[in-house]
Amino acid sequence: MAVLGKIRSRGALLVGIIGLGLFAFIAEEAVRSCESTKNNERQQIAEVLGEKISYQEFQEMVDEYQDVIKMSQGRDNLSEDELNQVRDMVWQQYVQNAVISREAEKLGLKVTDDEIRDILNQGTNQMLLQTPFVNQQTGRFDANSLKQFIAEYKKAQQTNPQQAEQMRAVYNYWKFMEKNLRQQLLSQKYQSLLAATFISNNVEAKQSFAEENEEAAIQLAALPYSSVADKDIQISDDDLKAKYKEMKAAFKQYDETRDIKYVSVKVQASNADRAAISKQTNDFVAQLATAEDPSEIVRKSGSSVAYLGVPVMNTVFPNDIVEILDSISVGTTTQVKENKQDNTLNAVRLISKQELPDSVEFQVIQVGGETLDAAHTRADSIMTALAADAAQWDALAKKYGQTGAKQWLTTKDYQYAPSLDVDTKAYINALNTMQAGELKNLATNSGNIIIKVTDRKSFQTKYLAAVIKTPINFSKDTYSQAYNKFSQYVSENQTIESLEKNAKKYGYQVLENQDVRSYQHNIAGIHGTHEALKWVYESEEDMVSPLYECGDNDNLLVIALTKIHKKGYRDLDDEQVKEMVKAEVLVDKKAEKLIAKVAGVKNVAGAKAKGAQVVDVNQITFASPVFVVATGASEPALSGAVAATKQGQFSKAPVKGNAGVYLFQVTKKQQRQGQKFDAKAIMQRIAQRNMQAAGNFMQELILNSDIKDNRVMFF
Repeated sequence: MAVLGKIRSRGALLVGIIGLGLFAFIAEEAVRSCESTKNNERQQIAEVLGEKISYQEFQEMVDEYQDVIKMSQGRDNLSEDELNQVRDMVWQQYVQNAVISREAEKLGLKVTDDEIRDILNQGTNQMLLQTPFVNQQTGRFDANSLKQFIAEYKKAQQTNPQQAEQMRAVYNYWKFMEKNLRQQLLSQKYQSLLAATFISNNVEAKQSFAEENEEAAIQLAALPYSSVADKDIQISDDDLKAKYKEMKAAFKQYDETRDIKYVSVKVQASNADRAAISKQTNDFVAQLATAEDPSEIVRKSGSSVAYLGVPVMNTVFPNDIVEILDSISVGTTTQVKENKQDNTLNAVRLISKQELPDSVEFQVIQVGGETLDAAHTRADSIMTALAADAAQWDALAKKYGQTGAKQWLTTKDYQYAPSLDVDTKAYINALNTMQAGELKNLATNSGNIIIKVTDRKSFQTKYLAAVIKTPINFSKDTYSQAYNKFSQYVSENQTIESLEKNAKKYGYQVLENQDVRSYQHNIAGIHGTHEALKWVYESEEDMVSPLYECGDNDNLLVIALTKIHKKGYRDLDDEQVKEMVKAEVLVDKKAEKLIAKVAGVKNVAGAKAKGAQVVDVNQITFASPVFVVATGASEPALSGAVAATKQGQFSKAPVKGNAGVYLFQVTKKQQRQGQKFDAKAIMQRIAQRNMQAAGNFMQELILNSDIKDNRVMFF
C-alpha cells in the first residue's frame, strides 16, 4: 500500500513522463514516416494520370524491352545511346498505353481473350510474325507451335529446371509480344472508332471537286514587303502587346525548358603525342608485314578492328579500310596513313582474297575420349567407317549420343566476334574451304570433330586482312595540362558575366543552347553529360556549374543556367517571343503602308504606276496555294481571293499575303479538261484527308493528360 501511495502521490509527474515518452515515440514514427515518404518521392521517376511510377518499376520495363531486343537481334549488350533509345521508347509506349486505356475505358472498349485467340489462329498479324513460332512453309504464325512450347516450358519448370532456364528467354519474349499485341488491338479499336467519325457527303464532294479543278489565270500586281525598309517602320510597346495578345496561343509551352551558356573544351593530342603514336604505329606495322600470325601484333597496337584469323566480308571493316582493301593486291602491307575524319592512324596487310560461301550447311559428330590420343584413334575409326559407307552417318552419330543433324553457318554468325580461339578458327576455315560432300577429321585441344559439308550457298568475296587502326590519343600529361588550365578558368569565374568576359583570355568560346529539355540525354550533343543535364534541372537562374569531365573521356565542360521557362505561356519579355511578335508587327505595318499606297487603285495599270511588279500567273486553284515568284512565297490568301472573284473582275481589295500585298485582274476561269466527277471516290479521299489531319490525336491526348516526367534525375 505504501508503494501504491507513492505512485499516486507522483501521478502527475508520471503522467508527464509517460506523455513525453509517447510523444517521443510518435515523433520518432512521424520522422520515420516523413523520411520514408521522402525516399519514395526520391525514387519516383514519373506520374501518369495519377499513377506513380518508381525507378524500380520503370527499370523492370526497360530490362524487359532490352531482353527482347537482345534476343531478337542476337545481341549481348547495348551501347549507351541504344539504351537511351530503349528508355525513350519504353516511356513513350507506357504513356500512350495509359492514355489509350483511359480513353478506351470511358468508351467501354476492351480486348477479349476470344479476340486474342482469333488473332493467333489467323496467324497473319505482323507482330506475331516477329516471334519464333512462324511456320516456315506457310509463312504464318503457328498457334499450335506456341501451345506446344508453353506446355513444354511449364513441364520443364517442374521436371527439368535447367531446361526451363534455357527456355525462359523465349517464354519472356512471347509474354512481352502477347502484352503488346493486346495493347495494339485496343489502340486499333480506338483509332477505328475515331476514323468512323470522319465522313463526307455529296455536297462536300462537289465543292472539293470545284476547288481542285476550277483554274484561274490572272494578271498579278505584287508589292513585296521587302520594298519597305525596316528603318521606316516605327513599332511601339503597345503594338507589341496587342500583337502578343493576338498570338498568345502560339507561345504555350507544355514542358519546362531551360537556356544555358557553356564552355566546352575537347582535349586533343599534342604534337609530341602525335609523334610518339606515329613512331609506335610504324614499329607495329613493320612487325605486321612479316608476322606469321598477326593476332598478337594487332592486339598490342590497340587497333579498333579485331583480327579473327578467318576470311570475312568487307562489311565488317570501316569504310576507309574497305577502300584500301579494294585498291591493294594480296600480300601487300600498306604504309601508315592518317584518317582525319576518325582521328586514327591506319595500315592494312591483305593476306588473302577469295570467293567463298556466305552460308555452309554441314553435319558434325564430336568425338571425345579419356585422352586426346584415344579421341584421335576413335575419330580415325569413324572416318574409316564413313569412307566405306557414308550412309552410316546417322547411326554413328546416335552411337555417340548425338543427332548429327544438318545445320547452317553464315558469315555473320562469327565475323563480328571480338576474337576467336585456335580451335574455332580451324573449324570455321575448314567449313569455308571444304567442298559439298567432303568429310574432314578435325583435331582440337579437347578431342576431334568429324565434319561433313552438305551444301554451300551465296559465294562472296571474303578478305583475310590484319588491320591496325590506332586512335591518335592525347597523353596523360596533355590531359592534365588541359584540365589544370580549364579548372583555373572555372574557379576564377563563378558568374556568367565573368565566364563570358574572360573566355577569350584563356582561348575559350562561350556558346549558347536554348530550350534544353529534361528528356534530352546530353548537353550540346556531348556524350556522358547526364550529370550536367541533371544539374541544369536542379539549379536556379544565374548559377554556374562545377567542372564536368565528360565526352569519351576527352571533354571538359562548365555550364551557366541563364533562363528557366516554366510550363504555360511564355511572356512577351522572353527574347525569342519578342522577336517573333516584332517580326509579325513589322509585316502588319508594312502591309498597312503598301495597302495605303494603292488605295483607290482600280486596275493593274494603276497598281504598276504605284510601283507594283506585274506578272501573269496561270493554273490557280482554291485547293493549292499559289506560288508568287516576285515575292518567293506561297500565298494561300491570294488563292482564296482569286476563287471569290469572277472572270473579268479586278480584286475588290488588296490581299495581305505572307510576303507582300497583291492586287489582280482575273483574265480567265475554266474547268480542267478530262476531269470527271466521281462522288464516291472524292468522299473517300476527303475522309482520309480529314483522318490524316486528325493524325496527331495521340499527341493531343497526351498534352491534355496529367503527366509528370522526372526521368532526368535518374537517366
